Amino acid sequence: METKSSSKRRIIVFGAGGRVGRAAVAEARLRGHEVTEAGRADGDVTDPAAVARLADGHDAAIVAVYDSGALPGAFFPAVAHALAEGLPKAGVTRLVSVGLASVLPTASGELLMDTPGYPQEWREFYVGHGAGTEALRVAAAVTGALDWAVLSPAGDFDHAGESTGGYAIAPAAADSRITAADFARALLDETERPTLHRAHVGVTSA
Repeated sequence: METKSSSKRRIIVFGAGGRVGRAAVAEARLRGHEVTEAGRADGDVTDPAAVARLADGHDAAIVAVYDSGALPGAFFPAVAHALAEGLPKAGVTRLVSVGLASVLPTASGELLMDTPGYPQEWREFYVGHGAGTEALRVAAAVTGALDWAVLSPAGDFDHAGESTGGYAIAPAAADSRITAADFARALLDETERPTLHRAHVGVTSA
């Protein structure tokens, strides 16, 4: 896919201090959008009131949050509920969130985390991340006010590779890689001109 153009928007990026968050901020500003960087010091992303306060006046939200000190099975669902409640209160109807490939199906239909040889020492994190996406699906369906999409690297990030300038939607695969810059392009494309609605997909470099 190629980068798309769109009119200037106000976008809030939750988790702006992380690798993916920084890449999303850079890509959004490159496209001429007005960006608000939201980190832990700005408000609690598990609190609907804090989400609504921070998101007020924005057109869309990108979320790339992680808390190493929290239990994944509690943290990610709490974030999902806060977003589903807080963003619509702020008038934000489009959310693009960063997910995890481990809970996506491979080409065979088997979840990546269940494939032979896949690392299991972080399974609690995989399952917690997946629970967050499911919580978002359920919570957003209650009001129907939030149009969301969750994008994941189809395998993992390529931290050393060079950007290809493109990306493609793909099933989960352990050997799939995408740079943070290319992934940010996907996030911004889905923020500007949504093609994915209430879905979780994998993205790989093209």
